[in-house]
Amino acid sequence: MKLSVITAVAVLAIAPASGMTSTVAAQSAPATQTRANDDQLTREIATRIANDKTLSPDAVKVTVKEGVVTLSGMVGKDADKATAEELARVPGVVRVENHLKSREKATDKVEGTAGAVASATKTGAEKTAGAVKTGAEKTVEATKKAAGATKTAAVKTGENVTDGWITSRIKTRFMAEEVLRGSAINVDTDHHVVTLKGAVPTTAARDKAMELAKEVEGVDKVVDSLTVTAK
Repeated sequence: MKLSVITAVAVLAIAPASGMTSTVAAQSAPATQTRANDDQLTREIATRIANDKTLSPDAVKVTVKEGVVTLSGMVGKDADKATAEELARVPGVVRVENHLKSREKATDKVEGTAGAVASATKTGAEKTAGAVKTGAEKTVEATKKAAGATKTAAVKTGENVTDGWITSRIKTRFMAEEVLRGSAINVDTDHHVVTLKGAVPTTAARDKAMELAKEVEGVDKVVDSLTVTAK
Protein backbone atom coordinates (compact mmCIF):
# COMPACT_ATOMS: atom_id res chain seq x y z
CA MET A 1 0.00 0.00 0.00
CA LYS A 2 2.80 2.41 0.80
CA LEU A 3 4.41 1.57 -2.52
CA SER A 4 1.30 2.60 -4.43
CA VAL A 5 1.13 5.94 -2.66
CA ILE A 6 4.77 6.72 -3.45
CA THR A 7 4.23 5.87 -7.10
CA ALA A 8 1.21 8.17 -7.33
CA VAL A 9 3.12 11.06 -5.78
CA ALA A 10 5.96 10.56 -8.26
CA VAL A 11 3.56 10.67 -11.20
CA LEU A 12 1.99 13.90 -9.97
CA ALA A 13 5.41 15.44 -9.54
CA ILE A 14 6.48 14.58 -13.05
CA ALA A 15 3.27 15.73 -14.78
CA PRO A 16 3.56 19.50 -14.02
CA ALA A 17 7.17 19.47 -15.07
CA SER A 18 6.27 17.89 -18.41
CA GLY A 19 3.49 20.42 -18.94
CA MET A 20 5.80 23.30 -18.16
CA THR A 21 8.39 21.98 -20.61
CA SER A 22 5.78 21.78 -23.37
CA THR A 23 4.64 25.34 -22.65
CA VAL A 24 8.17 26.71 -22.77
CA ALA A 25 8.83 24.89 -26.06
CA ALA A 26 5.62 26.27 -27.53
CA GLN A 27 6.55 29.80 -26.46
CA SER A 28 10.07 29.57 -27.85
CA ALA A 29 9.04 28.05 -31.20
CA PRO A 30 8.34 31.40 -32.94
CA ALA A 31 11.76 32.70 -31.93
CA THR A 32 13.43 29.99 -33.94
CA GLN A 33 11.73 31.08 -37.20
CA THR A 34 13.98 33.12 -39.58
CA ARG A 35 13.12 35.50 -42.42
CA ALA A 36 13.57 34.51 -46.08
CA ASN A 37 17.17 34.52 -47.20
CA ASP A 38 18.55 36.64 -50.04
CA ASP A 39 18.17 33.88 -52.65
CA GLN A 40 14.54 33.35 -51.74
CA LEU A 41 13.82 37.08 -51.89
CA THR A 42 15.54 37.33 -55.26
CA ARG A 43 13.44 34.53 -56.74
CA GLU A 44 10.20 35.91 -55.31
CA ILE A 45 10.79 39.47 -56.56
CA ALA A 46 12.01 38.34 -59.99
CA THR A 47 8.89 36.20 -60.37
CA ARG A 48 6.59 39.09 -59.42
CA ILE A 49 8.27 41.38 -61.94
CA ALA A 50 8.26 38.76 -64.69
CA ASN A 51 4.51 38.19 -64.20
CA ASP A 52 3.71 41.87 -64.53
CA LYS A 53 2.45 42.63 -68.05
CA THR A 54 4.07 46.07 -68.19
CA LEU A 55 7.50 44.82 -67.10
CA SER A 56 7.86 41.32 -68.51
CA PRO A 57 9.26 42.45 -71.88
CA ASP A 58 11.93 44.50 -70.16
CA ALA A 59 15.30 43.48 -68.82
CA VAL A 60 15.11 44.11 -65.07
CA LYS A 61 17.91 42.67 -62.97
CA VAL A 62 17.19 41.87 -59.31
CA THR A 63 19.93 41.40 -56.73
CA VAL A 64 19.49 41.04 -52.96
CA LYS A 65 22.18 41.37 -50.33
CA GLU A 66 21.35 41.21 -46.62
CA GLY A 67 17.77 42.15 -47.40
CA VAL A 68 18.66 45.18 -49.52
CA VAL A 69 17.19 44.88 -53.03
CA THR A 70 18.91 46.53 -56.01
CA LEU A 71 16.95 46.94 -59.24
CA SER A 72 18.90 47.69 -62.40
CA GLY A 73 18.27 47.54 -66.14
CA MET A 74 15.84 49.22 -68.52
CA VAL A 75 12.07 49.78 -68.50
CA GLY A 76 9.76 51.27 -71.10
CA LYS A 77 8.46 54.30 -69.21
CA ASP A 78 9.22 56.33 -66.11
CA ALA A 79 6.09 54.97 -64.43
CA ASP A 80 7.41 51.39 -64.83
CA LYS A 81 10.31 52.18 -62.48
CA ALA A 82 7.87 52.87 -59.66
CA THR A 83 5.90 49.72 -60.50
CA ALA A 84 9.01 47.54 -60.30
CA GLU A 85 10.01 49.08 -56.99
CA GLU A 86 6.57 48.43 -55.53
CA LEU A 87 6.71 44.79 -56.61
CA ALA A 88 10.11 44.45 -54.95
CA ARG A 89 8.78 45.45 -51.52
CA VAL A 90 7.95 41.98 -50.20
CA PRO A 91 8.16 40.78 -46.57
CA GLY A 92 11.77 40.46 -45.49
CA VAL A 93 13.07 43.33 -47.67
CA VAL A 94 14.97 45.97 -45.74
CA ARG A 95 15.36 48.60 -48.48
CA VAL A 96 15.00 48.94 -52.27
CA GLU A 97 17.70 50.66 -54.35
CA ASN A 98 16.06 51.63 -57.64
CA HIS A 99 18.68 52.10 -60.39
CA LEU A 100 16.33 51.42 -63.30
CA LYS A 101 16.53 53.60 -66.41
CA SER A 102 13.67 54.55 -68.69
CA ARG A 103 13.64 54.30 -72.48
CA GLU A 104 11.19 57.19 -72.55
CA LYS A 105 13.83 59.86 -71.96
CA ALA A 106 16.34 58.18 -74.26
CA THR A 107 13.76 58.17 -77.07
CA ASP A 108 12.97 61.84 -76.54
CA LYS A 109 16.66 62.63 -76.71
CA VAL A 110 17.11 60.71 -79.95
CA GLU A 111 14.13 62.47 -81.48
CA GLY A 112 15.52 65.82 -80.40
CA THR A 113 18.88 64.99 -81.95
CA ALA A 114 17.23 63.85 -85.15
CA GLY A 115 15.28 67.11 -85.31
CA ALA A 116 18.44 69.14 -84.78
CA VAL A 117 20.23 67.21 -87.54
CA ALA A 118 17.30 67.71 -89.90
CA SER A 119 17.21 71.42 -89.11
CA ALA A 120 20.96 71.76 -89.61
CA THR A 121 20.71 69.91 -92.93
CA LYS A 122 17.91 72.17 -94.07
CA THR A 123 19.81 75.29 -93.07
CA GLY A 124 22.91 74.03 -94.84
CA ALA A 125 20.93 73.39 -98.00
CA GLU A 126 19.40 76.85 -97.86
CA LYS A 127 22.80 78.45 -97.40
CA THR A 128 24.21 76.46 -100.29
CA ALA A 129 21.32 77.44 -102.52
CA GLY A 130 21.75 81.08 -101.59
CA ALA A 131 25.47 80.94 -102.22
CA VAL A 132 25.21 79.47 -105.72
CA LYS A 133 26.01 82.01 -108.41
CA THR A 134 26.75 81.89 -112.12
CA GLY A 135 30.34 81.90 -113.32
CA ALA A 136 29.96 85.44 -114.66
CA GLU A 137 28.65 86.78 -111.34
CA LYS A 138 31.51 85.18 -109.42
CA THR A 139 34.05 86.64 -111.81
CA VAL A 140 32.59 90.13 -111.53
CA GLU A 141 32.48 89.97 -107.75
CA ALA A 142 36.03 88.68 -107.48
CA THR A 143 37.27 91.45 -109.75
CA LYS A 144 35.53 94.09 -107.66
CA LYS A 145 37.06 92.74 -104.47
CA ALA A 146 40.51 92.61 -106.04
CA ALA A 147 40.26 96.21 -107.17
CA GLY A 148 39.06 97.40 -103.78
CA ALA A 149 41.72 95.39 -101.94
CA THR A 150 44.47 96.79 -104.13
CA LYS A 151 43.34 100.36 -103.52
CA THR A 152 43.14 99.83 -99.77
CA ALA A 153 46.55 98.18 -99.68
CA ALA A 154 48.08 101.08 -101.56
CA VAL A 155 46.72 103.60 -99.10
CA LYS A 156 47.72 101.63 -96.01
CA THR A 157 51.26 100.88 -97.13
CA GLY A 158 51.91 104.36 -98.48
CA GLU A 159 52.49 103.01 -102.00
CA ASN A 160 53.33 105.65 -104.56
CA VAL A 161 50.08 106.26 -106.47
CA THR A 162 51.41 106.85 -109.95
CA ASP A 163 49.54 107.65 -113.16
CA GLY A 164 50.11 104.07 -114.30
CA TRP A 165 48.68 102.70 -111.04
CA ILE A 166 45.59 104.90 -111.42
CA THR A 167 45.04 103.79 -115.03
CA SER A 168 45.37 100.11 -114.07
CA ARG A 169 42.91 100.44 -111.19
CA ILE A 170 40.30 102.22 -113.31
CA LYS A 171 40.48 99.57 -116.04
CA THR A 172 40.11 96.84 -113.43
CA ARG A 173 36.99 98.48 -112.03
CA PHE A 174 35.51 98.89 -115.51
CA MET A 175 35.98 95.17 -116.18
CA ALA A 176 33.95 94.30 -113.13
CA GLU A 177 30.90 96.38 -114.09
CA GLU A 178 28.09 94.69 -115.97
CA VAL A 179 26.76 97.97 -117.36
CA LEU A 180 30.11 98.72 -119.04
CA ARG A 181 30.32 95.44 -120.92
CA GLY A 182 30.47 96.07 -124.63
CA SER A 183 32.06 99.47 -124.09
CA ALA A 184 35.35 100.49 -125.66
CA ILE A 185 36.87 102.92 -123.18
CA ASN A 186 40.41 104.25 -123.32
CA VAL A 187 41.84 105.46 -120.00
CA ASP A 188 44.62 108.02 -120.03
CA THR A 189 46.14 109.50 -116.85
CA ASP A 190 48.45 112.49 -116.75
CA HIS A 191 49.51 114.00 -113.45
CA HIS A 192 46.53 112.34 -111.76
CA VAL A 193 44.10 113.82 -114.27
CA VAL A 194 42.15 111.01 -115.97
CA THR A 195 40.67 111.30 -119.46
CA LEU A 196 38.11 108.79 -120.62
CA LYS A 197 37.75 108.35 -124.36
CA GLY A 198 35.85 105.91 -126.52
CA ALA A 199 32.29 104.66 -126.93
CA VAL A 200 29.69 103.43 -124.43
CA PRO A 201 26.27 101.94 -125.26
CA THR A 202 24.14 104.12 -122.95
CA THR A 203 24.14 107.32 -120.93
CA ALA A 204 23.96 105.20 -117.79
CA ALA A 205 27.17 103.45 -118.84
CA ARG A 206 28.94 106.80 -119.31
CA ASP A 207 27.79 108.03 -115.89
CA LYS A 208 28.97 104.80 -114.27
CA ALA A 209 32.38 105.03 -115.90
CA MET A 210 32.84 108.59 -114.64
CA GLU A 211 31.75 107.57 -111.14
CA LEU A 212 34.14 104.62 -110.96
CA ALA A 213 37.08 106.65 -112.21
CA LYS A 214 36.53 109.42 -109.64
CA GLU A 215 36.48 106.88 -106.80
CA VAL A 216 40.00 105.61 -107.48
CA GLU A 217 42.64 106.72 -104.98
CA GLY A 218 44.86 109.54 -106.25
CA VAL A 219 42.53 110.83 -108.99
CA ASP A 220 42.29 114.64 -108.96
CA LYS A 221 40.00 115.11 -111.95
CA VAL A 222 38.18 113.07 -114.61
CA VAL A 223 37.65 114.44 -118.11
CA ASP A 224 34.67 112.99 -120.01
CA SER A 225 35.41 112.45 -123.70
CA LEU A 226 33.12 109.47 -124.07
CA THR A 227 30.58 109.03 -126.89
CA VAL A 228 27.18 107.34 -126.38
CA THR A 229 26.58 105.10 -129.39
CA ALA A 230 23.03 103.99 -128.60
CA LYS A 231 20.41 105.27 -131.04
